[in-house]
Amino acid sequence: MNADEFDKKFDGSEDVLHYLDSSKARRPLHEHKRVNDDFPLWMIQLMDKEAKRSGVPRQSVIRSGIAEQLQKPS
Repeated sequence: MNADEFDKKFDGSEDVLHYLDSSKARRPLHEHKRVNDDFPLWMIQLMDKEAKRSGVPRQSVIRSGIAEQLQKPS
């Protein structure tokens, strides 16, 4: 099927999901890249305390904290 045929089916509200290969789907800018950093012990202790309080892993505390800071208006 060419792109025009696909577009017509999509625009006509036809279900086109079975024409797509979702195993190759990607979310731009949401791919992961490993980053290593060193934190002072006091920060790790506070992160672990927050992680335990929230019931999430330390990594989630780090990610959410960084995301919160990056989304603040500058």
